[in-house]
Amino acid sequence: MSVIYGLIPGMILLGLISVLVFFWAVRSGQYDDMEGPAYRILDDDDLECGHTNTKEDTNKEKEHSD
Repeated sequence: MSVIYGLIPGMILLGLISVLVFFWAVRSGQYDDMEGPAYRILDDDDLECGHTNTKEDTNKEKEHSD
């Protein structure tokens, strides 16, 4: 029974910390755009085949063309 005297204040403290973290998240804009990330993965912004030319690739192409 004496353990409960330590658990009750601990759970109240944990609850208060959780509420404070939630309010911080709301104020910092964590919940502003809920649907954007879900549709962002469907956007097709990549180049053909998902491969970008780097300096090394262009140097290799120049060597092979000479």
